[in-house]
Amino acid sequence: MSELKLFNTLKREKQVFIPIDPAHVRLYACGPTVYSYAHIGNARMAVVFDLLTRVLKTLYPKVTYVSNITDVDDKIIAAHQETGETIDIITRKYEAIYNEDMAALGAAEPDIQPRATEHIGEMIQLIGALIERGHAYEADGHVLFNVPSFENYGGLSARSRDEQVAGARVEVASYKKDPADFVLWKPSSDDEPGWESPWGRGRPGWHIECSAMAEKHLGLPFDIHGGGADLKFPHHENEIAQSCCAHGQEDLAAFAAVWVHNGFVTVEGEKMAKSAGNFLLVHDLIEKYPGPVLRLALLGAHYRQPLDWSDQVVHQAQKLYDKILRAWEELKDVDENQQKVILNDHNIMLALCDDLNVPEAFSKLNALLSSIFKKPEGLEDLRPSYKYSLIKSLELLGVEIEEVKEESNSEIAALLEERTAAKAEKNFTRADEIRDQILVLGYEIEDTSEGPIARKA
Repeated sequence: MSELKLFNTLKREKQVFIPIDPAHVRLYACGPTVYSYAHIGNARMAVVFDLLTRVLKTLYPKVTYVSNITDVDDKIIAAHQETGETIDIITRKYEAIYNEDMAALGAAEPDIQPRATEHIGEMIQLIGALIERGHAYEADGHVLFNVPSFENYGGLSARSRDEQVAGARVEVASYKKDPADFVLWKPSSDDEPGWESPWGRGRPGWHIECSAMAEKHLGLPFDIHGGGADLKFPHHENEIAQSCCAHGQEDLAAFAAVWVHNGFVTVEGEKMAKSAGNFLLVHDLIEKYPGPVLRLALLGAHYRQPLDWSDQVVHQAQKLYDKILRAWEELKDVDENQQKVILNDHNIMLALCDDLNVPEAFSKLNALLSSIFKKPEGLEDLRPSYKYSLIKSLELLGVEIEEVKEESNSEIAALLEERTAAKAEKNFTRADEIRDQILVLGYEIEDTSEGPIARKA
């Protein structure tokens, strides 16, 4: 078995991953708040943790991946007030769209996808335990976690006391004992969603949701928790504090042993924002590009590093995917019943086991594709291994081969062949006519070192 190494945010170093129970690995990643379409930052998290889950399921006999749906939130209430649609309709609509859009990127639904509204009882129980242990208090219809009551608060993000207060300042209120204290339960007005509790009718704060759902479905402690780097503080810091304090634990690893965070996504060097006009939605992008191309683009940078999205990033991903499709065509008739092995030079699992080193995995994949195109004489016996290596590489990376290869269309293929012949005869007028004919059919041509490619314009 390959040895998996992951960068553990909690310990601030890359470590050999040692599961709590090798027979059952458990991980949790914070999912979307379903009030609108997912953006590419949401998609990067989904794709990264889908990749991690694929690696874990290759290494261990049982893996449970949980990623939640936040379906009670002030943003959802705002969407209800703006559109007039009921909250249930809004959340179910965008939950379905989110799962469909992520599926287009090759990200499977989590093994368990709990909804916050279906775990209110667990949240109330957790809040009650925090009050009983002296870590939370009631004030002005709210229940708040008292940050100074937990000495190890800040251990995940390594933030100082001043930084903690600055990060919590958006929630500063007169009823707080400490400026850094955060809401566990808040009152709801008659026109807002709410549930009965020992502290009156209200709804949970955001942070308590994941603590309750993770414990419910994975037990404590579990192996891996993660999400986008933007969640490290305050969300994940607050999760740790709540869960540890509710059970009388001081060790931060008593909640989750390993913390994994993927880097931010920017757009051409700028922070993504609606006001900047660069807020890219997955739902729109999959109308323009094949899902596997977008997945390759999202995986293009190491997951812990920032990803700067641009047309060039998508173009490079498209070129890699085109090479994959051509390689698959080369191997489609190779007998799969012959002896098959994965050659070390092409074993992307080795790269992925090194903290999901996708850039190195892509390097190995490109080496494999080059070997397939070379067709060296006397090495035909390696082609079953090449095919097997390609299949396993694509399965691990979550990249699917399209059922119908666009450039295999017989009419287009014949025109490409005629154009190549015309260019060889230096009949460039005829070559241009064929190019225009292909454009009329809705395809554009890219000339590559392996030959011309036609794909939907």
